[in-house]
Amino acid sequence: MLKIALGQMEVIPGRPDLNTNKMLIMIQDACNQHADIIIFPEMAVPGYLLGDTWEQSSFLQDCEDFGRQIIDASQNICILFGNVAVQWDKHGDDGRVRKHNACFVAQHGQLVATRVKTLHPNYREFDDTRHFFSLRKLALERKQDIETLLLPAKVTIRNKEYSLGCIICEDGWNDDYDVDPIAALQANGPLDLIINLSSSPFTLGKNNKRNRVFSRQARETGVPLIYVNTVGLQNNGKTVYTFDGFSTVYNRMGEIIAYSQPFTETLDYLDLAIKTSGRDLPPISIPNDFTIESLYQAVNYGIRKFLQSIGMTKVVIGLSGGIDSAVNASLFARILNPENILLVNMPSKFNSKTTKDLAAQLAKNLGCLYTVMPIEESVEYTASQISGTPVTNLADGRQFNFLVSSFVLENIQARDRSARLLAGIAAAFGGGFTCNANKTELSVGYSTLYGDQAGFLAALADLWKHQVYQLANYLNTHVYEREVIPQAIIDLVPSAELSFEQSVDQGKGDPIIYPYHDYLFRSFMEYWNRATPEDILVWYSQGPAVLEQKLGCQAGLVTRLFPGPREFIEDLERWWRLYTGMAVAKRIQAPPVLAVSRRVYGFDHREAQNSVYFTQKYLKIKHTLLSGDR
Repeated sequence: MLKIALGQMEVIPGRPDLNTNKMLIMIQDACNQHADIIIFPEMAVPGYLLGDTWEQSSFLQDCEDFGRQIIDASQNICILFGNVAVQWDKHGDDGRVRKHNACFVAQHGQLVATRVKTLHPNYREFDDTRHFFSLRKLALERKQDIETLLLPAKVTIRNKEYSLGCIICEDGWNDDYDVDPIAALQANGPLDLIINLSSSPFTLGKNNKRNRVFSRQARETGVPLIYVNTVGLQNNGKTVYTFDGFSTVYNRMGEIIAYSQPFTETLDYLDLAIKTSGRDLPPISIPNDFTIESLYQAVNYGIRKFLQSIGMTKVVIGLSGGIDSAVNASLFARILNPENILLVNMPSKFNSKTTKDLAAQLAKNLGCLYTVMPIEESVEYTASQISGTPVTNLADGRQFNFLVSSFVLENIQARDRSARLLAGIAAAFGGGFTCNANKTELSVGYSTLYGDQAGFLAALADLWKHQVYQLANYLNTHVYEREVIPQAIIDLVPSAELSFEQSVDQGKGDPIIYPYHDYLFRSFMEYWNRATPEDILVWYSQGPAVLEQKLGCQAGLVTRLFPGPREFIEDLERWWRLYTGMAVAKRIQAPPVLAVSRRVYGFDHREAQNSVYFTQKYLKIKHTLLSGDR
């Protein structure tokens, strides 16, 4: 019987001092509880998403020194922990000192084994190959089969030797690689335990998949598997990731026998009988993390931790009376004291009494500070200054004046609210102001640069519009347990209210048809094999029902929205041009986005400002469809 401690700790990126102190406290607690082994996550000492901090030799030296402190603390316990392993006499592909993402095994005050990460992810937010030298590269350098380097770590506890298969995060997600680290470890075994040290960000529904994958691995090898993940918040500049922990233990049959609460720093203990491979413990059910509850938990946790990490205690939120700002305000109001939140309504002549009254009602329901600052006068002044001030061509002396179109006037309003008022109010209030944009708007640039696409954090920008509505209902029903967000806001037609053509009282709103475009844009952005207009048109040509099934939108919706191919293609091309055109320029300058989905804008969605492109096959199908539509 082994008593194992799962050190599901909050790792502070770039602070090996704080992380090491926390680990030492947990180690002492585990020793007091007579634990045999304590397991910490991947990169527990330095943190994981550090950008080019990995290029600082002095930082690497600190991480190494702090790692020795952890090793010294292993006098009465076996410790497994993640840290950077530095080969000072070697260099990586970039010419800098060679670094490995490694698992360290320590016992009796000595380093027992170091195991290097085999598989380096270089997709989504991961950038391992930029900084670290993998075991695959080591095998190539040494001209050895990689399987011969994947050796179990041997430890002796109470005069009995145990064989530990130590893997690091991606090593467990090996289905698409040509190397299977777990199979190689088992072949060089046998193994008593498989231990996966991870630093795996939260993604809605990912834990469900992880359980399927890791359960299968435990079942196929016949070896218990222990997965230990970090909690906390890390970022790569443009994208902010929460880490949910959800450390889990699987017996040899792949059944879950223990797990740690998600988004919670905790030191959990498990008595595991190696002889029975955990079969003596009853299997337990684990929460489904593909729910609106999980989504709320991740967003709430992410906002809270982000505010803590940047030291912000006061927040200004532009409150329009619409759904996005209402949800944003309701989220922040669960984290900060009401007197530290200032809600600002900034009406122009285009704002209805309906939305102004709803904004005031929401502010009252939340109990936050509230103010109304009309923008009509300043907008009119800006418009008159632009249209009334002549521009001179110095080459020939001719003069002309700009015409302020209705479209330009809309942008002036949006920028006046954010770049002038909210920014100034936030400075006076001693805080920052939020960006209320959702993912649908961000996809096609339906927001104004330096206007409503400004702020210190875009907390909702990884949520499609239908998810924002789901979150609104969840906040009312389960979080506040009362109607904080007025039902009228939820029922209101979404509208920017920047012109009389967007009058909510007349049922006029945004040009985006969210029940359809949410799913169309999602296919462009989130599908692992991303859809393009070619794919969309192929599915459409096979029948609207096929397209609806591929997109996941409501059945019958496409036919109701588009009378024929011409209207369908015009809509498709309009949004594709925006998605791959102006919206890219806007996204590059957008605030940091809080990540919750399988792909999020920012570093996770690496994009370049290129021209809009339609494939040859798309143009051919388009021609065929439109020829038959005449």
